[in-house]
Amino acid sequence: MQQDTNQKQPLYVIILLILAAEAVFILPFVLQRIFRTTFLESFDISQTELGSCFSVYGTVALVSYLFGGPLADRFKPNILMSVALMLTALGGFYLATYPSLSHLHFLYGFWGFTTIFLFWAAMIKATRIWGGKDKQGIAFGFLDGGRGLVAALFGSVGVLIFSLFITKDIELTSIEERRIAFKEVITYTSIAIMFIGIIVFFLLKFSEVEKINSEKPSKLLTLDNFKLVMKFKAVWLLMIIILCAYYGYKMTDLFSQYAEQVMNYNKIEAAKVGTYLLYMRPVIGVVIGLLADRTRASIWIVVGFLLMTITSLIFYLGIINDSKTLLFILSIGTMALGVYSARVLYFATLEEAKIPLAVTGTAVGFISIVGYTPDIFAGLLMGYFLDANEGALGLRHAFGVMGVFTFVGLVASYLFYRHSISKSV
Repeated sequence: MQQDTNQKQPLYVIILLILAAEAVFILPFVLQRIFRTTFLESFDISQTELGSCFSVYGTVALVSYLFGGPLADRFKPNILMSVALMLTALGGFYLATYPSLSHLHFLYGFWGFTTIFLFWAAMIKATRIWGGKDKQGIAFGFLDGGRGLVAALFGSVGVLIFSLFITKDIELTSIEERRIAFKEVITYTSIAIMFIGIIVFFLLKFSEVEKINSEKPSKLLTLDNFKLVMKFKAVWLLMIIILCAYYGYKMTDLFSQYAEQVMNYNKIEAAKVGTYLLYMRPVIGVVIGLLADRTRASIWIVVGFLLMTITSLIFYLGIINDSKTLLFILSIGTMALGVYSARVLYFATLEEAKIPLAVTGTAVGFISIVGYTPDIFAGLLMGYFLDANEGALGLRHAFGVMGVFTFVGLVASYLFYRHSISKSV
């Protein structure tokens, strides 16, 4: 007899899930997005070398997506998530020692294991439990939008800490002085993540539904399910859509660098640019989610790719320079709108595409294997163009490559939209 999974869960649980879901990714990704040039200087590495770290992370994560699911069905979410957070934080303390590039590779591989194999499936499962039968959209909408807010808050506090340890004008400081300040940012961030891990262990509890497993673990991964999933045209289109959208999301790492190298902002001002954009994510997530519920999610994915393609072209053509501040702000704001719109609606289209609920997990896993490969190659690709052509020219080429990806995504999302219409007729 199937138990009731629709019992109302406490509000603080989803807040804790949101906090944990982004905190675990602050050290591997968010700090580099906000303090990119400072990170490169502090570790004395090139853009390509940083990209190689992300590639190691992505390679480990890719395997972890497939095999982390069964683990989440054997252990309670609070145990897996708290262990993942605390291990990730320990990696942060090691990061603060400024290890060599080879040791950075090992660290990023370790983070690929902690954040995906131990954390990702457990977090998805916990969110589904909180949402019950009737609030899945709200649950995942809150999760993604809330993660953007948490990232922004971490970024704001990081910029504040960095500025507190810079005792004079940022342009007059030496690399060593900036390294000392950035070390404090890493250390305090790691302490915060460790603290969140402890809270998750003790407080992430559900009302009598943690015992529930709708399917036995042995049935979660079967060859028959994969064969069934591969018959759906929508699955292959979604694979392309997510790959292109996720590459666009990875490009937001360069906004702060563009502000510094092209718009001539100082390092603190440039870091603030990246942080302010993060505050757009929760607003966009809620608004686009509501619009998608009233129309079709695929329409807004098409709009998102169109905005990304147009703004990529603007950056590639070199129209924006330090005398066009308003155009710069409008362009990165518009690009962020496009990126976050597509990201929020990644898997909201499964219902629209008539993918059977029974094979949802298999479909998501299969799509993710290709869809999230930018974790492996995006950093290397961006690093190549940025190192080969320093400054504005390298950034223009990087945005040109993004334009190619987003145009392919635009075509794929339009085909998906047409396909979903034909399925509903």
